Amino acid sequence: MNGKMILSACILALSTIGAFAQDIPQSQVPAVVVNSFQQKFPKAKGVEWELKAGLYEAEFETGLFGTDHEVWIQSNGKIVRHKEELAKNDLPKAVIAKVKKDFPGYRIEDVKKITEEQKITYAFEVKSRTDEWKLVVDTQGSILGKIRD
Repeated sequence: MNGKMILSACILALSTIGAFAQDIPQSQVPAVVVNSFQQKFPKAKGVEWELKAGLYEAEFETGLFGTDHEVWIQSNGKIVRHKEELAKNDLPKAVIAKVKKDFPGYRIEDVKKITEEQKITYAFEVKSRTDEWKLVVDTQGSILGKIRD
């Protein structure tokens, strides 16, 4: 139950933040924010900036196949959250084992790795022919939240 509340609160917070977002050109992003971003992601392509609830969000791609990323940065340059697209094969073995145990026959789709401070979580969907769940798990495979989709 607690995991559902956490996941619901995160979804609500992110959707609320999105309601107040403004696209901005990089020239209007503070230099300390741009410098922090460029140091951490020197190979970023197609960077788009938004200002959401006092945080600067950069959406961009990296790599040959265009891996999607979103990063939230405070006005002092501190990166507070990083969400990146991930191949399901790149999930930790403990996460894959937990899904196979708890959701036999389901396939994993739309994997995201989320880093906040030093904490890493994974958000993804598991689907069968008749059922679909959105999950948030930690690096050990413990389910922090799940919602039937």
